[in-house]
Amino acid sequence: MAVGMNIKELLVIGDYDLLIHHIQGEWTTMNVKILPYLHCVKDFCKKFTKIEFKHNHRIQNEFADTLATFSSMMQHPDKNYIDPIEIVVRDQHAYCFHVDEDSDGNPWYYDIKRFFEIREYLENATNGQK
Repeated sequence: MAVGMNIKELLVIGDYDLLIHHIQGEWTTMNVKILPYLHCVKDFCKKFTKIEFKHNHRIQNEFADTLATFSSMMQHPDKNYIDPIEIVVRDQHAYCFHVDEDSDGNPWYYDIKRFFEIREYLENATNGQK
């Protein structure tokens, strides 16, 4: 995607430490199963004037996993543009001790997906506070 958008500088953050450390030249491997993957990534790197890889521990990757889940549920009519998502980082964690079961039979993310598709809150939507 970045290549198709003519991006020249790229920061890649990943939790696959084996790949990240190999690309950075810190580790080497003789594992023949990973070598084709490494060669493919190195060829990909040549398409950028600057590319940097940063290792992010898997436990710190919950946010990226959530964004990936949302992006896989959304379909944008213009495949070359995606509306930016505003993200606010809070100083304190939010906790939920009880979740009411949905009686409509839809999965937990159904209303979120619907919101992204139609950009309107449901009539009975609440912020979860009582």
